[in-house]
Amino acid sequence: MTQQAEPGAIPDGDGAERPRGRTGRVVHPDGFGAAFCASMAGLCAELALSGTVAVLVLLAREHDGLPSGVVLVAVLLLAAVLLGVLFSGFATAVAVMPALALARRLARRAGRDERWPWTVAAVPVVSAGAVAAFGGVAALGSMRLAHPLAYLVWWGALSAALLPAALIARAAGRAVRAGRPPRLVRRVSGYGALAWLAVGALGAGAYGSGLVKVYEPPRLGSADLAGTWADDHGGKVRLTSDGLAFAKGLDHYTWDGTGKPRSKDCDGSGTWSPVEDNGTVQGVSLRIAPCELVVNWSVAGTQKKPRIFHEIGKPGQGKRYVLTKVVKGAGHHRGDTSGTSDK
Repeated sequence: MTQQAEPGAIPDGDGAERPRGRTGRVVHPDGFGAAFCASMAGLCAELALSGTVAVLVLLAREHDGLPSGVVLVAVLLLAAVLLGVLFSGFATAVAVMPALALARRLARRAGRDERWPWTVAAVPVVSAGAVAAFGGVAALGSMRLAHPLAYLVWWGALSAALLPAALIARAAGRAVRAGRPPRLVRRVSGYGALAWLAVGALGAGAYGSGLVKVYEPPRLGSADLAGTWADDHGGKVRLTSDGLAFAKGLDHYTWDGTGKPRSKDCDGSGTWSPVEDNGTVQGVSLRIAPCELVVNWSVAGTQKKPRIFHEIGKPGQGKRYVLTKVVKGAGHHRGDTSGTSDK
C-alpha cells in the first residue's frame, strides 16, 4: 500500500515534506521572504508619501524651475520609482533584517518571547551602527567630521523611518511561521496607495484653491535692477540707471590649485546690463574691469525681497554667491551667501 502525501506539503529530494501555501508555492519556514517583501513595501510607501509631501512643500518655496515636457516628467518619475525600490531593498537588507535578527537574539538571551518591544529597542541600535558606518566613510571622503548634532539628527530620522518597516516585517514573518497566509504586502501597498492619493488630493486642493501658491521668481524690469545689492559680510555693488556699476568688497571667486573656489575682494567700477529672454529680465550681466570680473547673475527671491546670484564651485554642487537688494529705509540689510567659502 502506498502512503498518500498530505495536500499541503511537497516532498523534498530526501523524502522530507515541506509546507506549501494555498497557491502551491513553497513557504520559507522562518518567514524571511515574507518579512523582506513586507519591509520593502513599507519603505516604498514611506518614500512615496514623504516624497509627495516634499514636492508639495518645495513648490511653494524658492526654486529654479520645474521640469517641462511629458517625456521628461515621465522619465523622472520612472527613475524615482526605480531608485525608491532599490533603496528600500538596500535598507531592508542592511538595516531592517539585521534589526529583526538582533531583536530575536536579545529576546532569546533574556529568556523572553520575541514581542514587538524588542524590535522597537533593536531598531535604534542598528540605526546607530549605520550612521556610524556611513558617517565614517563620509568623514574619510571629506577629511573632516560633521557637527555632532548632525549625526544625532540622522540617527533619529533613520530610526523613525526604519521602525514602521521593521514592525511590518516582524508581523509578516510571524504570520508565516504561524501558518497564516502572508497578506501584509498587499495590505501595506493598498493602504499606502490610498494615503498617497489622499495627500496628493489635499495638496492639489490647497494649490488649486489658492490657499497655497506656487513660487514664482520676481518680475523685475531694468529700472528695478538699479540700486545697491549687498552680501552679508560687507560686499556690495551699486548699479546705476545709466548702466554703470561700482563694486566695493564684492567677492570674486576663482579656482585654486585644489579645484576649490577661493574669493578675493573686488573693488572698482564697470558696467552692467540686463539679461533678457523674450522680453523678460532673467538676470544681470556684470563687468568690473579692475578685478577682471565678468559674471552673469540670475534673478531669485521674491518681488518684495529680490536677490541675484551666480553659482560658485563645480556645476551641480548648489553653491551660490547671493546678493540681496538693499531697500532704503529698511535699516541694516543682510544678504545671503549660501554655500560660499570663507575668505
